[in-house]
Amino acid sequence: MTMVHAFWQRHRWVRFLVMGGINTGFSYGVYALLVYCGLNYALSNLCSLVLGILFSFRTQAAFVFQDAARGLFMRYVMVWTILYVSNILMIGSLMRLGANAYSAGALAIVPTALLSYFLQKSFVFTGARQA
Repeated sequence: MTMVHAFWQRHRWVRFLVMGGINTGFSYGVYALLVYCGLNYALSNLCSLVLGILFSFRTQAAFVFQDAARGLFMRYVMVWTILYVSNILMIGSLMRLGANAYSAGALAIVPTALLSYFLQKSFVFTGARQA
């Protein structure tokens, strides 16, 4: 086993950051494209959320938490409902402070990612190995 592979296996937070980066890049790309096309920021965020959920559930389950148990998808969707509402509240607040929809969406990424890790670890992938 290489040192990189061992590090990857031993540190869940590293896997979360890498896979989260890929998932976030995909979701933000969808969000920015839809805002650019003239769609309201909340609807753009909802569309990117739905597509992101379909993509990221498998990556989070397989690569981050290594827990592909049946029945987790509905819990995952419920967690992402909470994340969507908190994300929209953050974006809206930042826009009221003068940020545009692009920068507000980008600034909301970090707090949403931190909340996402905590909620997924605590409520979705509870049987995951403690790597």
